[in-house]
Amino acid sequence: MKTFLAQFFTWWNGQTLGTRFYTWRKGERVGEDEFGNVYYRNAASDRRWVIYNGVAEASSIPPAWHGWMHHTTDILPSDSGYTPREWELPGRPNMTGTAGAYRPDGSILTPQSRPAVTGDYDAWSPQ
Repeated sequence: MKTFLAQFFTWWNGQTLGTRFYTWRKGERVGEDEFGNVYYRNAASDRRWVIYNGVAEASSIPPAWHGWMHHTTDILPSDSGYTPREWELPGRPNMTGTAGAYRPDGSILTPQSRPAVTGDYDAWSPQ
């Protein structure tokens, strides 16, 4: 019962009831990524969507699937044998608001103090 109510009233916990129904009626499963997100498409309308594994967070889509989702490429990463280039970093979820977020020296959330000013900056002034 709790799962049904969550699907009915929330959109951030996986899929809603409407998305589940639409996926069942018109969705064609095309693949799954390493995070457990499942990708679908409707060939008739060229619509593409993802059912997230857990909380709906767009930054949890890997780069290869991101390109497919945004119609940058029509080739599925699961079909093409996609291999990232040597300079590509693996995708990372957005860490804002978590303990893993970037906090520079001098931030009120870090014990380090702000770096000293070196004096090599000249402010712009209109002539």
